[in-house]
Amino acid sequence: MRIVVLTGSPHKRGTSNTLVEEFIKGAEESGHNVVRFDTPFLNIHPCIGCDRCGMNGPCVFNDDMPKILDTILDSDMIVFATPIYYFGFSAQIKAAIDRFYSRNGRIQSKHLKSAFIVTAWNNDNQVMQAIDKHIDILIDYLNLDNLGKILAKGYGYVGARLEDEYKREAYELGRSVRQFYDRCLCTCVTTRVL
Repeated sequence: MRIVVLTGSPHKRGTSNTLVEEFIKGAEESGHNVVRFDTPFLNIHPCIGCDRCGMNGPCVFNDDMPKILDTILDSDMIVFATPIYYFGFSAQIKAAIDRFYSRNGRIQSKHLKSAFIVTAWNNDNQVMQAIDKHIDILIDYLNLDNLGKILAKGYGYVGARLEDEYKREAYELGRSVRQFYDRCLCTCVTTRVL
């Protein structure tokens, strides 16, 4: 399976990127091909809502997004990873997600597998509420088949008390993609035989 990972942290060695590395390790050990885009370090212009793309065409901005979108459309799974910034996605990854608009229909019809990795400094019940709801809406709107969410509360710095637990969870999520993929293949073969 081909997996695209979009990261949203401007801290290359930050918590969400640490979990992404564990996810990728698990996924690659299971035989998957992973392509990673670190959105804070790419040229991604925010959507301006001009509608020139008509939700299915070229954007007015000639930046790094067409390559990202083409890679997503050639993939089987998308993973979103972000730190919490004011109870939501970081601005960097949000700008990339907003630009999905130019390929909405094609992304929706792919029924991509997905996973979400989110880290937050706070450890209270409120910190993940808004992004958890936003994730659910994205899953529904983009017709994603979500394989998991890691909502890592109390993980605001590398080396935090819960780091090993979250790293293990991210690694296992990456490894489990293989099991899901194998089940899918069996189901498809069985369906064709019937």
